[in-house]
Amino acid sequence: MDITPRGAGHAPPPGPPTHPERVRLYDEAFAADPARTYTRLREYGDAVPVELAPGVPATLIIGYEAALEVLRDPVTFPKDPRRWQRDVPQDCPVLPLMMYRPNCMYTDDPVHTRLRRAVTRALDHIDSSALREQVGGIAEELIAGFGAAGEADLLADFARPLPLLLFNRLLGCPPALNERLARGYQGIFDGVAAEKANAELTEGVAELIALKRRRPGPDLTSKLLADPAELSDEEALHQVLLLMGAGAEPEQNLIANGVHLLLTSAEMADDVWGGSLLIEDALDELLWSDPPIANFGFTYPRQDVKFRGTILPAHQPVVIGFSAANADPRTMAGARVGNRAHLAWGAGPHLCPAKRPALLIATVAIEKLLDGLPGLTPAFPGGEATWRPGPFHRALTALPVRFSPVTAGPRRHGDLSGV
Repeated sequence: MDITPRGAGHAPPPGPPTHPERVRLYDEAFAADPARTYTRLREYGDAVPVELAPGVPATLIIGYEAALEVLRDPVTFPKDPRRWQRDVPQDCPVLPLMMYRPNCMYTDDPVHTRLRRAVTRALDHIDSSALREQVGGIAEELIAGFGAAGEADLLADFARPLPLLLFNRLLGCPPALNERLARGYQGIFDGVAAEKANAELTEGVAELIALKRRRPGPDLTSKLLADPAELSDEEALHQVLLLMGAGAEPEQNLIANGVHLLLTSAEMADDVWGGSLLIEDALDELLWSDPPIANFGFTYPRQDVKFRGTILPAHQPVVIGFSAANADPRTMAGARVGNRAHLAWGAGPHLCPAKRPALLIATVAIEKLLDGLPGLTPAFPGGEATWRPGPFHRALTALPVRFSPVTAGPRRHGDLSGV
């Protein structure tokens, strides 16, 4: 890989065909069938031009080994976006999700290491057994709320509220704040009124930080505030925003997409119902094929970089296509059950620090659904799911289902006979 001064001339590289026009990652056509787009783009190489929003160019890394190369090289591919965002309008729909924040996702060393250690120390306080019990209890309460109807939208009625209710407890967030924060996160992921959504998020978490400064408790927010790193209020706010962001929108999509996979893949469903495939392994298949965060891991080269035959312009976003890289046919052939080498959690120094609790939450949630809703079948209008547009996520618009009405509460865990 060469690093070339900005402005130097470049001869067209040999090999792949000339790149196509930028692919718009934010429209409905892309959301309907991203895999088709990735397949078409492979003929142009591992790094392809895309548009994240109108007038926001970027390069998407779609090769598996290429993605690892970028993720493991924070010197060439730093995370700080401040030089890039100087030229981005304040009302840009992707700015709130990509803008600089003093948290461990958007900083480089030594700041990154200091902040990440504070986050991982807070997460270390999560007890897996207690977490499993909390998730199970919330799941059972939600199922009891709609079980008698015999039908539900499992996105709106289950997958969305479950992580919000859970993180209410984990972060010590008062219920009055919770809905505001949920609306804010959906807004910035969808790019809809994103500037307003970002302001709502920031204001809400600032209230939470002030509350926990006055009245600390046994929650993650209080653990961050008491950490030896001595986080400022601003730093604590942005670590909490990061934890909430990972615990709300991506978690709801991991749950919903996992249920969707089991409802639409007869082979996968047979293996789970028959007991030959664990829910954890089914979720790993999902993280290979349809990760809830499809394109993310932004980096911003400080100067032009020649990378695998492509010039990556200085200060322009380089985005990791986790979904595309996972599907790279050069490295991903063969069976994937039990193979956890997918990139859904990232890699390198910015590997997701919360993957263990995130996977546990989704596993328990889906187990409770299978236990609690006999005869569960999809009920999509027209027979097909629809997907929310947006450059970063893989997210259903709804997950309508039918099942045999349940009036006596969820059955005991492990009974799949009625599914």
